[in-house]
Amino acid sequence: MKHYKRYQILALSRSGISNNMISKIIDSSKEIVNRWSKRDTIHDNQRSGCPVDYSEEIQLKTTALYFQTTPLPASGRWTLRTLGKHIENESTLTGLPSSHSTIHRFLQKQALKPHRSKYFLHITDPNFFPKMERLIQLYLNPPEYLFNFDECPGIQILQRLAPDLQTERMKIRLEEFEYIRNGTMDVFAFLQFNTGKVFAECRADHKIETLLEVFEKHLHTLPLNKPLHYVMDNLASHSSYELCKLVAKYSDTKYPSEKELDKVIKRRQWLQAEDKRIIFHFTLFHGSWLNVVEIWFGSLNQKCLNESFNSTESIYEAIYAFVDLWNSLLAQPFTWKYNGKGLQQKAVNRFIKILDNSLEKLEITFITKQFLLMQNLINNYQKDIKPESWIKLHGLICLNQDKFNSIICEDSGPKRMEKAQIALTNLIDSLNAQLHKIAA
Repeated sequence: MKHYKRYQILALSRSGISNNMISKIIDSSKEIVNRWSKRDTIHDNQRSGCPVDYSEEIQLKTTALYFQTTPLPASGRWTLRTLGKHIENESTLTGLPSSHSTIHRFLQKQALKPHRSKYFLHITDPNFFPKMERLIQLYLNPPEYLFNFDECPGIQILQRLAPDLQTERMKIRLEEFEYIRNGTMDVFAFLQFNTGKVFAECRADHKIETLLEVFEKHLHTLPLNKPLHYVMDNLASHSSYELCKLVAKYSDTKYPSEKELDKVIKRRQWLQAEDKRIIFHFTLFHGSWLNVVEIWFGSLNQKCLNESFNSTESIYEAIYAFVDLWNSLLAQPFTWKYNGKGLQQKAVNRFIKILDNSLEKLEITFITKQFLLMQNLINNYQKDIKPESWIKLHGLICLNQDKFNSIICEDSGPKRMEKAQIALTNLIDSLNAQLHKIAA
């Protein structure tokens, strides 16, 4: 019986309510009410029971062995049976249980489910948070013509060898596993933020020429004198010089020479400039989840692309039919609510966890970006991070400074080495200053 029911019985009994009435109120048997109304506690009586087979120490050692070791050199994951066999054959593990059911029971007791996993995107862009804030402000105060653009390349056109099978008695649909490949295709999509409607085009490839053709076709569907805003990712073709020329043409403005826009960063800065009719807003690196057109691509994949298609024409027809269905029945304006609160703390926590558990697996590019990201958080978001997190990060950075230097020195790129060393030195200085502030 749940503790709250026992509490109800005691409380009602002490209030002078009869046991018969209590059993009706809490929907329980009279025998149970009679038994618990005589007690002074809601807890079970002490029972003798069988002695414990394995002590708490053995249980914790077994659990630690499961999580802190691997069946292969620095790789692989234990299964319950494999770990049991390993314990049987390893003399140093005498005393630990080899039964897979016992190991499973230990894990369940700790509420651990090691078989479960999911993907996540680690924040690697040093300027992630300023960029995120700009996008969030754009979504919270959207201009009239705001479009989220992306492309889904390499969609396989698969024809199942047999149709799906489903009968009245079947609870699930059976899908044929074997298929014939009929090539690939690409989908370009523009989602209008204020209406949710989608303009989509199917193409055989996603070359720059194709992108320009689709982009220009979309521009022809819009008013000629209205400001246009496009949110898109950092794919190279999205900041090509050819696209700059197209934007300049429809913005009725002069575009810089190819020599003036000879680098990607220069082209992106020009495309993001607000002194022209068409303005681009680039998403963050590893921040595709901030592009709402990804929601539409998820629906397209789930509701359309999992079917069987025997030709390019048949999948084109299905996709355009889904676009019509979406625009007529499913499209709705987006109400943006996410404000990014708490993500700064999570970024620091994740880096601390990596330094605690996986330092030997890090490479120079990743740690350099993390050093720069932590530096950015100290400079601009230190109030969003708990003081104890700065203290712990400082301790781990200082403790592992020699290991960081070893990772840097083992790299073959002089520029990468220099950038990483500068980032590490600056971060240590900033963390020292941060600790002085906390102490003061």
